Amino acid sequence: MKQTLSFTLNHKPYTIEADPCDRFLDVLRNDLSLRGTKEGCGVGECGACTIVINSNAVTSCLVLAGQADGADIMTVEGLSETEIGSVLQRCFIENGAVQCGFCTPGMLMSAYALLQHNPNPTREEIKEAIAGNLCRCTGYVPIVNSIEAAVKSLQS
Repeated sequence: MKQTLSFTLNHKPYTIEADPCDRFLDVLRNDLSLRGTKEGCGVGECGACTIVINSNAVTSCLVLAGQADGADIMTVEGLSETEIGSVLQRCFIENGAVQCGFCTPGMLMSAYALLQHNPNPTREEIKEAIAGNLCRCTGYVPIVNSIEAAVKSLQS
């Protein structure tokens, strides 16, 4: 049974009809045609579907559409419109943190949420923030280095 859901998505107001029990990941990909958020495991373990809801990084495969009602939501598609997001994207490219690219949207969103809460994280805090995101290609070092580079760039 569909219900009207209203939320802010990537700084724009949205009102949609959706089943409140659908996964928000499916609403993003299928109903809103925002396919930057990837589905990996479907059970909240890999982090590929990470988005930011009300300033917190969450796995969208575990969020019900009804939970998005009234929320402020950011997906990878909206990152370039923010200073933190555009710097993170640039640093990921410059530091070789993008290989196959499947984990990249989730990694970027976890890093974005971290930097919103903590603009000067330690290397350990960065590792902790991305601990829920799995990457099979990079060995994580280029990703952590990229986030550190973004921190330095944002501070200058």
